[in-house]
Amino acid sequence: MNETLKRGISGVIYIVLLLASILFSTESFFLLFGIFLIITVYEFCNLVEINKIFPILLASTIYISVTSVSFYRVETENFLNQYLNKKIDIAVNINQLNLILLVINIVVSIKCIVFLFFDKIQKISVSSKYLYILGYIILPFIFITKISFGETDYNPKIVIGLFILIWTNDTFAYIVGKSIGKHKLLERISPKKTIEGFVGGIVFAIIAGFLISKFYIRPNPKFSERSILIWILIAVIVGIMGTIGDLIESKFKRIAGVKDSGKIMPGHGGILDRLDSVIFAAPFIFLLYQILYYVSQRRF
Repeated sequence: MNETLKRGISGVIYIVLLLASILFSTESFFLLFGIFLIITVYEFCNLVEINKIFPILLASTIYISVTSVSFYRVETENFLNQYLNKKIDIAVNINQLNLILLVINIVVSIKCIVFLFFDKIQKISVSSKYLYILGYIILPFIFITKISFGETDYNPKIVIGLFILIWTNDTFAYIVGKSIGKHKLLERISPKKTIEGFVGGIVFAIIAGFLISKFYIRPNPKFSERSILIWILIAVIVGIMGTIGDLIESKFKRIAGVKDSGKIMPGHGGILDRLDSVIFAAPFIFLLYQILYYVSQRRF
């Protein structure tokens, strides 16, 4: 089969599967991203050459536990109150848990950035490999699910909007870089990325964020100004952190001496290749949520 046709078919299947799971129900969204998490952990273990069994069990346990407690809070609270015979406020504990997980994730993200820009060592220690699995792979998937609850209930528009920003940034970074790109962004890691493409991707992501907010997320004029500002900030985070996430994965692949993280998507590589931008940007978007929440004392 022609390589372009193969790439097109696998890309369409991926997008249809993604959108269908997001739109169908909360459970289908959780299930698909749980499967994506396991595949991504498997691929990352291959990249850094460590045993896969413990990381997959760890990822499954953390993902199922945190998502179940976070998003089925009322049911969990009732269950515990019934069997422990005392009143438990899980909401408070969940907020504390979110803060702890976010701090861990941000610390590991900073370690990833240092690893990308300043670490010349081409061999990763065993302890760092497991730390990356936790903070670079597992926790970002949890924050992707948490982002979907921008409002009180699950809102598929938020997740779809986030992926539209990721795809817009990637597409126009490539187009602008291909057309007018002259200055390399980080040539030793990704020779094709340019500064012009990087800036162009962010600019078009901001435009996409404006349009998403104006016509898709909140068409109600009452919320338009606030929503536009939020989605422009999200677009900037996606443009900057998404690109850094892409570069970090490229460095892992360069050290491993491979082109793709996996072969599950013909012509595209692995799931990590498809989600490297969004998983690195997710905790920073969730951090933005928290900052806005504490400033306004209301969720959006």
